[in-house]
Amino acid sequence: MTRWIAGLRMAARPSGPPDEVRVASPGGSPRRAPGHHAAGVARLRAPARRARRPAVCFSGVSAGKVRLNLGALPTRKRITFPTPFRKTETATMYADTPTRRWTLRVITPVLAAIIGLIALFLSPWSDTAKAHGSIVDPAGRAYGCWDRWGSDHMNPAMEQEDPMCWQAFQANPNTMWNWMSLYRENLAGNWAAIPDGKLCSAGDAQSGLATSLDNPGPWTPTNVGSDFSVHLYDTASHGADFFEVYVTKQGYDPTTQALGWGDLELVETTGAYPPASDITFDVSAPGRSGHHIVYTIWQASHLDQTYFICSDVNFS
Repeated sequence: MTRWIAGLRMAARPSGPPDEVRVASPGGSPRRAPGHHAAGVARLRAPARRARRPAVCFSGVSAGKVRLNLGALPTRKRITFPTPFRKTETATMYADTPTRRWTLRVITPVLAAIIGLIALFLSPWSDTAKAHGSIVDPAGRAYGCWDRWGSDHMNPAMEQEDPMCWQAFQANPNTMWNWMSLYRENLAGNWAAIPDGKLCSAGDAQSGLATSLDNPGPWTPTNVGSDFSVHLYDTASHGADFFEVYVTKQGYDPTTQALGWGDLELVETTGAYPPASDITFDVSAPGRSGHHIVYTIWQASHLDQTYFICSDVNFS
């Protein structure tokens, strides 16, 4: 009996390296559980990080077996080992390993970068004309470049075939992806707020979204006659209080001259149009030949929002 008690005390005494946990399994005395000696002692190696040792709790205790949960952590490992007093019995515990939070800190920015790249490469083919509208015939400068090169904007042939669209894409591709968004708000009819040389960009509207459209050069024109139609495409169906259409005077050279108010002649002022996605009206501009600019001002009717669009035409 004395040797048995001494052995029990040695089993309960802490021995072993600091990063080991010695757990005495609860159980009855030999008199309470006949055929059993004192409860077994389970040894479990703790995680290497001593600062955050998981808590130990007992669960599912049965005769001759011990089940422990080390903290409420996600990954469980089942460990089975013999008790020190009966070789035929085993004690079972579940050790939960700590979550590696650094994994989320690494994966989250990587996933964000991937999503950003996908959005960047898909944006040229997304339906960009969701918010507003513009003149699509004769094509406004931004719309014309988007229509001709939007799905092939990386093609180096553009530099030779369509140099003005090339320089616009090089300056800011968003000029084309947002061809419908060249507007100013709260001008109250004060067109002089847009200075000479900045008419095609609406005075560097939208933080300089379309500055490249002001550059003179061989912009690709739409062939028209003296009498032609102007077509507004507006997916937002803002409607119009009115349109004003100007055409450059004969003798103006859009390949070398930036557009100013003194270069324009007012040829059409319309009435109001109800909300619609397509609005078309006729214009007459006789006495012209060659390359000119049609300058359309569209006053939307939903609020004081004014659009300014340069369309290159060739009177033939």
